[in-house]
Amino acid sequence: MRFNLSNHALEEIERRRIPFTLLESVLETPQQVISEKNEKKAYQSQFNFGDNKTFLLRAIVIDNIDPPVVVTVYRTSKIKKYWR
Repeated sequence: MRFNLSNHALEEIERRRIPFTLLESVLETPQQVISEKNEKKAYQSQFNFGDNKTFLLRAIVIDNIDPPVVVTVYRTSKIKKYWR
């Protein structure tokens, strides 16, 4: 599936130094897709970012349009908070 990235998402990917290959992996084969507010969904997967600590990479997506739009992207160590 093809996704568009919002300007905000592009800025956050750069600012947070999120590897684009990991984002592609989350968007193409997420471990989970969770419903969020305002018809958005969180595509999320757990990754080791190279520092021997597992993080949750979350892409917030509006996927009821074609093509879907990635609104923002971030990683968090608070896996239990978001994992279902």
